Amino acid sequence: MHIVVCVKQIPDPANPYELDPESHFLLRPDEQVLDDGDRYGVEMALQLAEASDSTVALVSMGPAGNLQGIRQALAMGADKAIIIADDGLRGAGALDTAQVLAAAIGREGFDLVICSTESTDGYSGVVPQQIAELLAVPALTYARKVTVDATAVTIEQQTGGGYNVLQAPLPALLTVTAGVVEPRYPTFKGIMAAKSKPVEELGLSELDVEVTGSGQEIMSVAPAAARTAGTRIEDQGEAHLEIVAKLQELKVI
Repeated sequence: MHIVVCVKQIPDPANPYELDPESHFLLRPDEQVLDDGDRYGVEMALQLAEASDSTVALVSMGPAGNLQGIRQALAMGADKAIIIADDGLRGAGALDTAQVLAAAIGREGFDLVICSTESTDGYSGVVPQQIAELLAVPALTYARKVTVDATAVTIEQQTGGGYNVLQAPLPALLTVTAGVVEPRYPTFKGIMAAKSKPVEELGLSELDVEVTGSGQEIMSVAPAAARTAGTRIEDQGEAHLEIVAKLQELKVI
């Protein structure tokens, strides 16, 4: 079985960054990290691969930078990586992203595609389902437990009141929650091995995909207004009356 995991490199959330003064897009640094949510998908793929003598490939779209985030996933144990980096992808919307990733996944070949539920820098939450539609395979979402046999994948789908049991024939796509597994830490051996694992870089021309952009334009960016100081009420036994009066003024009550 060949498993493909969609991963994303993002700027380290712990570091401050700047916006392009003309386009207002984020100026992405060369130093990027693996999206934290994707670590669960990589770990799930590795556990399934270890149990079934399968292979794991990573597929990512975005500026390659120094591949720090991709190398993090390779150090965990993935076998190879494919990254699609092209100036024409700047400002791409969710559907553009899905079309590019689906084209790369179809080119690679797969039995199972694993994604996180959403990226932590975009939060659209629709790209995995779009990829499944474009690949014409079933999508099983919000998996908290996954089992795979030779012909089908079965999941426990997390819900607000418990879980559903869903099954679909392979090939299929699934999204995993943060509780599905505990991601491993790369070992020193894994970190060293990651340096020699194959990373294929593609452009739009190799995938024969035409992107249209998000259809949005950022006109301006301004700092958020500073929070004003609140009103301090000294309680002399009737502070509740002032609170009630304020709530009435705001038409809360």
